[in-house]
Amino acid sequence: MFVLVEATILHADLDAFFASVEQRDDPRLRGRPVIVGGGVVLAASYEAKAYGVRTAMGGARARRLCPDAIVVPPRMGAYSEASKAVFQVFDDTTPLVEGLSIDEAFLDVRGMRRLAGTPSEIASRLRRRVLSQVGLPITVGIARTKFLAKAASAVAKPDGLLVVPPGEELEFLHPLPVQRLWGVGRVTAAKLHGCGITTVGQVARLEEETLVAMLGRASGRHLHALAHNRDPRPVRTGCRRRSIGAQRALGRRPRSMEEIDAIVVGLVDRLARRLRSARRACRTVVLRLRCADFSRATRSYTLRQATTETEAILDSARSLLAAATPLIETQGLTLIGLALTNLEDSHAIQLVLPLDRRQDAALDAALDEVRDRFGSVAVTRAVLLDRNPGVVMPLLPD
Repeated sequence: MFVLVEATILHADLDAFFASVEQRDDPRLRGRPVIVGGGVVLAASYEAKAYGVRTAMGGARARRLCPDAIVVPPRMGAYSEASKAVFQVFDDTTPLVEGLSIDEAFLDVRGMRRLAGTPSEIASRLRRRVLSQVGLPITVGIARTKFLAKAASAVAKPDGLLVVPPGEELEFLHPLPVQRLWGVGRVTAAKLHGCGITTVGQVARLEEETLVAMLGRASGRHLHALAHNRDPRPVRTGCRRRSIGAQRALGRRPRSMEEIDAIVVGLVDRLARRLRSARRACRTVVLRLRCADFSRATRSYTLRQATTETEAILDSARSLLAAATPLIETQGLTLIGLALTNLEDSHAIQLVLPLDRRQDAALDAALDEVRDRFGSVAVTRAVLLDRNPGVVMPLLPD
């Protein structure tokens, strides 16, 4: 089992990333509450967070909470460039970097003491470099496990550095709220709170069988291990993404099924192109919905063969949407998302395609070439003409 003796795993996480980039690039925004995104909050500066503004909150509610907030449109190109610059600093720090998203990563600095100093000294130098070279604040947590390093960075925010020394891990971990456990979202937190469990320490005092009975086998065993800081996962480099997804917030106004279908078409076009660009193929298509009453629903369909073709993925997505139509019509829809999962390397798949599918694959390849040369909007479907494509979030490379 992979167990470190020394606290050498760093979790580095940029603070309020999108909002920090905006404040960096416009001095007038510094020290003021900033909201990125209009209809839905994509990011909020810490000045805005102090008023209760949170990511994914509706824009109208955010402005009611913080009337003095400055709302700016997202600039995804600027965020992508900032992310690349920060990851260059990560890569210069250690060869063991595992990116989690465009604004956070794990770094393993074991064996570097003689060359680069202690993990704390390495983290301090990393933070200074990110601030001086990229102009952004970053928080770092240091621990023996990935989970605890991430928990430490969350506690240290904003713009902080926190080391959890070996032997003091449970003393640090157990007073934290259960939401700090990796994998505890709103639903799981509500179940635990309903049983009077609010801290990690209370979870740790439960028998594993009790947690399994409450939350199911996988979740119960997972949380029991984390509550005792058992997390043997090493920092892995070169990990390929296990799924590719995109979503679109719709607001609260009613949408026709024709409008929703067009949004699904746009999401599929975007995802299928990313899939082929990464030389991956997907076997399962997942549709995720958030209704107007904040309830959520998930539908999935697994194909007989993994595919890279836009039309095959779109057919699956439309079938899932059709099955969910009664739910949408009765409960409304405020967010729709698609994910392509069960990914495989496309070059390893031997597909015997019928003629129509070969034609679809050839068309996809031709369209990808045109879009690569002339831009993603150079060629589009007629149904997407004059429609707002929504915000395209920057991502780590596939």
